[in-house]
Amino acid sequence: MIIVSKRFVKIITVNFAGAIALYPFIFVKNKTQIQDAELMRHERIHLRQQIELLLVFFYLWYAIEYLVRLCQYRQHYAAYRNISFEREAYTCQSKENYLKNRPYAAFLKYICLLTS
Repeated sequence: MIIVSKRFVKIITVNFAGAIALYPFIFVKNKTQIQDAELMRHERIHLRQQIELLLVFFYLWYAIEYLVRLCQYRQHYAAYRNISFEREAYTCQSKENYLKNRPYAAFLKYICLLTS
């Protein structure tokens, strides 16, 4: 289910992202984003990741990996972009049939502590 709420997205993402997936919802800032196929695919990849890790483990892993990446890169944006969940989502958001063919726990392929 997609929910349009500029205020919620702004608060949750600290005005950093245009959308956020919190199972079973995708929150977007405005209605036009719903038409952005890549953005919707990106967020649906996150929903799949959340299901695979039973929600709680997804959020825990995400937070821990973010902190590790922040120590590694010392910059918020670089840390965020190098989280394995984000790497998978950004890499595969343009692939139309990705979610139909996505292997289980595909985000594991994107874990690498020495990436730049």
